[in-house]
Amino acid sequence: MTMKPINPINPKKINLSKWTATQPRNKEKHWLVIKLLRDENEQITGCELEAVINKRVIRIDWRELKDPATWTQGWV
Repeated sequence: MTMKPINPINPKKINLSKWTATQPRNKEKHWLVIKLLRDENEQITGCELEAVINKRVIRIDWRELKDPATWTQGWV
């Protein structure tokens, strides 16, 4: 069995990046990173994603974008 490689991500460069959900819900397939969330030490802890289809916003840990079973970089 072949494992998919982890998406290489630089957290400082993910703002305004485009992502495709591999298992979309409510037709929300394409997402845009609209905001980076930081802790008191200015370390990036998460991000806000906005669904292109309906503008719904979700917050996730930015590291979740590394999971190829959930996210693909770019709009596929």
